[in-house]
Amino acid sequence: MSNSSIGGQGILEQIWDLRDQRVDEWPLMSSPLPTVALCGLYFYTVKFMGPRFMKERKPYDLKNTIIVYNLVQVAFSAWLLFKIFFAGWGTTYSFWCEPVRTDPPAMLMVNMAWWYFISKFTEFFDTFFFVLRKKNNNVSTLHVLHHGLMPLFTWEACRFVPGGHESLGALLNTFIHVVMYTYYALAALGPHMQPYLWWKRHLTKMQMIQFSIVVGHSCLLLFKNDCGYPIAQSGITTGFMIMFLALFGQFYSKSYKEKGNAKSFEEKLK
Repeated sequence: MSNSSIGGQGILEQIWDLRDQRVDEWPLMSSPLPTVALCGLYFYTVKFMGPRFMKERKPYDLKNTIIVYNLVQVAFSAWLLFKIFFAGWGTTYSFWCEPVRTDPPAMLMVNMAWWYFISKFTEFFDTFFFVLRKKNNNVSTLHVLHHGLMPLFTWEACRFVPGGHESLGALLNTFIHVVMYTYYALAALGPHMQPYLWWKRHLTKMQMIQFSIVVGHSCLLLFKNDCGYPIAQSGITTGFMIMFLALFGQFYSKSYKEKGNAKSFEEKLK
């Protein structure tokens, strides 16, 4: 084995030693490979296998399934929001700098970090339903990129920093999802609901505001990090959020400004 290979393996071992050992035995936490494989399978299914399967078939009528799915997502997101809030952000956490706590009460936030990670897999069904309904235009590169990367991002956060400063993003995101999936549940009821869904454009703005808040909150640690939170994690979070902010902003501009009131941005990115 070459010295470079040995050196690379040593670096990986050093990084792995930084993991939070409280989640060592939890499902999907022992290695990133299962999550990478699931994300790869998702990409292959929605971009290749799914469209081929549907090529000679009529679109499936999934109205009732989609309504139930969206209601389940509302309940799941609301549960996560409630738990994350009372695990720290609504009680003892500091907005300015919050470490990853290791005391026994902190295990609630650790649990929520894992469940939040799992929630990113349930969101795959958004895309599966598009494919089965032959709405392939909605399976955009941006949509697939957003859904396909989030499990990787949340795995890393749960594996190394389950709680602390950057978990604010999970709190904001679960709130957005409560509102968003409520909208989609109502929209799935039929065209007669459209007069009551005038607020759909604001969902996109809420997403972009969310990304902006998380970036600003992460950057606070550049000026003062007196709680010992790993600054590298804030860098990872900032990178992901800036990427999503730029992509969402670009798509929002094309959907609402360049094309007028074209097909809703939210239908492609929820």
